[in-house]
Amino acid sequence: MREALFIKRNSDKWRDVEQNPTTTDGRPDPDELVTNFVELTDDLSYARTFYPDSNVTRYLNGLTAQMHRGLMQNRHNDRGRFVTFWKYELPLLFRQSHRLLAIAAGIFLAAAIIGWVSAAHDNTFVRLILGDSYVNMTLENIKKGDPLGVYNSSDQSTMFVQITLNNIYVAFRTFIFGLFASFGTMAMLFYNGIMLGAFQYFFHERGLLLDSILKIWVHGTLEISAIIIAGCAGLTVGNSLLFPGTYSRLESFKRGIKQGLKIAIGLVPIFIMAGFLESFITRLTLPSVVSGGIILSSAAFIIWYFILYPISLNRNNQP
Repeated sequence: MREALFIKRNSDKWRDVEQNPTTTDGRPDPDELVTNFVELTDDLSYARTFYPDSNVTRYLNGLTAQMHRGLMQNRHNDRGRFVTFWKYELPLLFRQSHRLLAIAAGIFLAAAIIGWVSAAHDNTFVRLILGDSYVNMTLENIKKGDPLGVYNSSDQSTMFVQITLNNIYVAFRTFIFGLFASFGTMAMLFYNGIMLGAFQYFFHERGLLLDSILKIWVHGTLEISAIIIAGCAGLTVGNSLLFPGTYSRLESFKRGIKQGLKIAIGLVPIFIMAGFLESFITRLTLPSVVSGGIILSSAAFIIWYFILYPISLNRNNQP
């Protein structure tokens, strides 16, 4: 893009930033500061890449420094910053990764189908994927009339801590593996999808598919969704290396790491809730309508917060 066109497209936005948006009581609005700062740093990175010695680059550098001081002055309002991150910053960042979310979901779904079909055609496949000890234990539980008794086998509080930490570990490993040019993340998504497909076929083969869905997906809706979203974060990092676009590869990588890490951090509360449901709720014998309600509510939240709300928020922020 020619420098004159770059300036023409963004000059009004920069002028608005200079006016220092305020709230009704005259103090800087932290939400406005964060949104403007993210956009301004993007423009500055672009200008540094293509117009390194230009006046517009020096101008944006000074304006960014001014915005940074404004942000630092508002850091004392930790609660406001916390709300801003969840209400605006994370959804706006996530909107940029929707295409990668679709890819992550596609990889996971394809792997789950492969896991299901493989288990249907190979009697040893489930044991290969899930392990002999788990399969034997579950078969014993089925004989006792409690096929999902594994969820009753541990103390609730201990189970909650262990499950939550393990889920967070899996998510961050999926994210970090994006450093291997996205292939590590794709492998993690594929492996987890294979496990889910084989797991569900194991219960389907014994006429317990619906029972397993109403039991396992009480926590699994959030857990599986978060793993897919963690895959999206990993692909964001990997693709920033593979496809830097108009940025230098290093600058693109730094942006990808920052965006992917924020997405991964944003999943921690979801894994905590999934761990709580698995430890304290899944073990209960719930009416089907209650289990179904929890599953549908969890799915509705994921779709709203990670897909619909970012689209709406991004649309409202368009000039």
